[in-house]
Amino acid sequence: MRIPILKLHNYLLISIQTEIDDQTAIQFQEDLLEKIHKTDASGVVIDLTSVEIIDSFIAKVLGDVVSMSDLMGARVVLTGIQPAVAMTLIDLGIHLQKVPTALDLEQGLLKLHQELGG
Repeated sequence: MRIPILKLHNYLLISIQTEIDDQTAIQFQEDLLEKIHKTDASGVVIDLTSVEIIDSFIAKVLGDVVSMSDLMGARVVLTGIQPAVAMTLIDLGIHLQKVPTALDLEQGLLKLHQELGG
């Protein structure tokens, strides 16, 4: 299963609507990096509202996606992080202190716009 990646102006929007397995996570990582490259997107909003739990592999992939996107010049904002997901990320040592967060997709877009000086 592929996670849809939508383009809005110079941003990419991702709303993960299902629990993610390892293969989907790897495919998502590849798809997002390719889309950043092809569209020259300056920002990405990843909405995790529907994700209630993650395992260590998915947590690592999420951290990697943020780092890789940043290396490619796209600022990432994470939205809708559930308490269990936040606890898992911290427990696994995946610290995303420098990654802006917001409660929902709409606030995430506003935050991204602010981060990029818009």
